[in-house]
Amino acid sequence: MKSPNTLLANTGTTIFTVMSALATEHGAINLGQGFPDTEGPADVVRAAADALLDNRNQYPPLTGVPELRAAVAAANKRFYGLDLNPANEVCVTSGATEAITACLMAVLNPGDEVVLIEPLYDTYLPVVKMLGAVPRLVRLQPPKWDLPRDELAAAFGPKTKAILFNSPMNPTGKVFTTAELAFIADLVQRHDCYAICDEVYEHLTFDGWKHIPLMTLPGMRERCLRIGSAGKTFSLTGWKIGYVSGDASIIPIVAKAHQNLTFTTPPNLQRAVAIGLAKGDEYFASLSSELQARRDRLSNGLAALGFGVLDTHGSYFVTADFAPLGINMDDVAFCRLITEQAKVTAIPVSAFYEGDAPHHYARFAFCKKFEVLDEALARLGAFARNRQLTSLTRSA
Repeated sequence: MKSPNTLLANTGTTIFTVMSALATEHGAINLGQGFPDTEGPADVVRAAADALLDNRNQYPPLTGVPELRAAVAAANKRFYGLDLNPANEVCVTSGATEAITACLMAVLNPGDEVVLIEPLYDTYLPVVKMLGAVPRLVRLQPPKWDLPRDELAAAFGPKTKAILFNSPMNPTGKVFTTAELAFIADLVQRHDCYAICDEVYEHLTFDGWKHIPLMTLPGMRERCLRIGSAGKTFSLTGWKIGYVSGDASIIPIVAKAHQNLTFTTPPNLQRAVAIGLAKGDEYFASLSSELQARRDRLSNGLAALGFGVLDTHGSYFVTADFAPLGINMDDVAFCRLITEQAKVTAIPVSAFYEGDAPHHYARFAFCKKFEVLDEALARLGAFARNRQLTSLTRSA
């Protein structure tokens, strides 16, 4: 029998699946996968339940129900001053991961080059490669994750078709600065290409940092495809509702890609998300403030245990350097060790790189209840004390 698709056959099980299975096996607190352990807003959930009973359960419009497309356009105007036509400049997708794929399909031809910034979300590279495009990787370096401007400029060239860009950034928690955004925008315009902007954590920023869509910069509206996620904004990750905003010249092509991926998205969930996007400013403010408190609880706790904790200005995640603990192993082994012995699971940051990468950082998700974070810290503390005692016993 002839072999199946080589790229997919050679792609391993995601690290998230591997670590979550290990967490289940060992009864560990799972701070690996980025999903909240509480439900989203009750009124949004109730709206979805009610919408199941209103006899509108057949195929909705390909690009999304009118209510949600209008709500996405209104949210773009409300939060960022962007004027979008909901009829042809918004497309609803079955999650942001599908949105990323549809956007890449819409702009790439085989042989085109795509600039990607590491560390990166694990679906970016496989999709780019499956489409026959060529990734050009640019690496951010911990602990500051500053944009390496010379390296980024060198990654652009005559074959560059797009940059796939994530801010606020998973796993680093970086929110790109105005100056960094301006530098990226200048490159995109000079090389006459697109920017596919993964902005799923747009409302999850801390310490006074604000998300600035690349689309809002001068000359960028027609070049950007801006991706949002109801799952992240409303802590309803299982709903898989994403949306793409962009110029009328490109969104219809995104819709054609969407047509050939999932065709459409559950209508009751779409109508509920439309209600959610119209919630008052206090909801969005509380979303950030509550998550910031959880970030602080976990970050301060990890620092007290001796981890080197990196700054996190957005997203669900904090990156911690375990080298100061004196643990001499790579991040994959470390995350397996703490899952098995401390009963706490994290994700090795090297999983977000292609090839060689930093090997002494772990990503912890803080979008959990305070009591869960406290128990995780207590377990890690007991684990660290036990290792110290064991080390002292051996040296004696």
